[in-house]
Amino acid sequence: MTQEYTAGRHGVVTAPKAPGRDRYLDLLRSLALVRVVLYHLFGWAWLTVLFPSMGVMFALAGSLMARSLNRPTLSVIRGRLRRLLPPLWAFSAVVLPLIFVGGWRLSEDPDHSGTWGLLELVNYVIPIGAPPYPWEVGFPHNLLESTWADQAVGPLWYLRAYLWFVLASPLLLWAFRRVPWPTLLAPLALTAVVGTGLVTIPGELGNTVTDFAIYGSCWILGFAHHEGVLAKVPRYLAVSGSVLVMSFALWWASGHQGPDGWDLNDIPLAQATWSFGFVVILLQYSPSWQELPGRLARWDKLVTLSNNRAVTIYLWHNLLIMATVPIIDQAYNLPFMQSDRAVAALDATDMLWMFVLVWPLIALAILAFGWIEDLAAKRSPRLWPNGAKKGRAKRRASAGHGA
Repeated sequence: MTQEYTAGRHGVVTAPKAPGRDRYLDLLRSLALVRVVLYHLFGWAWLTVLFPSMGVMFALAGSLMARSLNRPTLSVIRGRLRRLLPPLWAFSAVVLPLIFVGGWRLSEDPDHSGTWGLLELVNYVIPIGAPPYPWEVGFPHNLLESTWADQAVGPLWYLRAYLWFVLASPLLLWAFRRVPWPTLLAPLALTAVVGTGLVTIPGELGNTVTDFAIYGSCWILGFAHHEGVLAKVPRYLAVSGSVLVMSFALWWASGHQGPDGWDLNDIPLAQATWSFGFVVILLQYSPSWQELPGRLARWDKLVTLSNNRAVTIYLWHNLLIMATVPIIDQAYNLPFMQSDRAVAALDATDMLWMFVLVWPLIALAILAFGWIEDLAAKRSPRLWPNGAKKGRAKRRASAGHGA
């Protein structure tokens, strides 16, 4: 079946979009979230090569942002901030008091003391930079290890990067529509400068610029997907070019490995180029599903749920991974766990049990905090938005139509 295209703004050829959500993009977002959880749980470096989740998530967000910017710019930015900030506030309202209860004294922290340290706390409200936290701090009843704050708050860098991409999107989209290819490739060139040590920008500004450079091309690839620019590139050319870029990424990574070997998170230029090529291939083969096909349909409710609660899952998952440890520790007190053999078996499988336990905890977080995403989006709050009611309504409507 051939796909037809229509001329869009500034002569750019765009593919007509069917109304409703693109389930292929929803599936990619769900896979990216699952991969993030697995990586933070097991720490396997090869997962960053198997599926570069951050690049995929930024590309999907860029595509949605390009679609939204057909409306007035200020209203779009306000809408994005409104969806992002309330879930962050709920997270901060829980985590920040726990950090202070654990014994952190901001005035005594050499890295965050003084007026600047107080100003940094604003990042728990509006993530324009990295929020401050201690590397080690207590937790009530010593349930979590002393690095829990680093594990819980560290992933908030993604919200900071997302915020800056949202703010920069009107200018980026304007540039892309006029000079698409230079705009698309410029972040890769910037990564080659600031991500390789050729130019070093100190402090939090350096981290912000580096993250913006690494994932900038993925965000703009989202523009290219929405605007139909990728569809104009012959598939064989896009795929073969992506393979070359990804080959370069692996070659560069092989000679610049960090403390965790092939973990691309430690190798900015490899992360940028591998993510870029990977996302090009994913978006080139984008089938634009209205519904998940075949055997994938059995995952429809989970895909719907994860997309409706993506911010909640991302914010809370790392803290919940750590929360599995004290739960597993209680198993040692069970009567049938008093033999050396039983203790050894539990010691050998503790990571597996963490994997099993984190998903029910994530489900509890969705029930406890997920409804805030609905309020932020100006929807009626829902506890478990997996599309089940919508599906039943469709079936009733179909039955009525048939009658």
